[in-house]
Amino acid sequence: MVEAGFVIAAYLLGSISFGILMSKVFGLPDPRTVGSGNPGATNVLRSGKKLAAFLTLFGDAFKGYLAVWAAARYGLSDVGICLVGLSVFIGHLYPVYYAFKGGKGVATALGVLLAISPWLGLSVLLTWILAFAIWRYSSLAAILAALLAPVFAWRLFGGPDIYFATTILLALLLVWRHRSNIRNLLSGTEGGFGKGKS
Repeated sequence: MVEAGFVIAAYLLGSISFGILMSKVFGLPDPRTVGSGNPGATNVLRSGKKLAAFLTLFGDAFKGYLAVWAAARYGLSDVGICLVGLSVFIGHLYPVYYAFKGGKGVATALGVLLAISPWLGLSVLLTWILAFAIWRYSSLAAILAALLAPVFAWRLFGGPDIYFATTILLALLLVWRHRSNIRNLLSGTEGGFGKGKS
């Protein structure tokens, strides 16, 4: 019952969209109505308000971290901790507060992975930074980081375990949420920072 309560609370926490909240605080348009329509930090950044984008990024990552950290701190089992991590992530993707239409989940997944293992989270973050620095596409960087996350998890945890399986599920969901970006990247119509659409 305790683990079920944590899982439900994690989903409700994940359903909070900091992109929408920060846009309201800073008097910006609803991020779902501009740019890519995604209520995430990248789309908020397109408004020109860097602080709003940073707070969105921090908030979305922190809720993922907080949920997993709290579950571990309370002493939940490894399975319970992983269920909490998946629940807060799914809450971001399909938030109950916003008709189940949420973001891509990059920052929240990063927060979850950082709480599971700082080395795993930092490896994924470094991959994103390097890929973005080279190609200047946030979506491509996120996809590459997601695809490599299970590799990092395998190396860190020494083989298949519940945390490795959780990392795979997070990666698959994240790539699925980027399916429209994948189509745009393949067709050359994806907009990147410092470059327009082809």
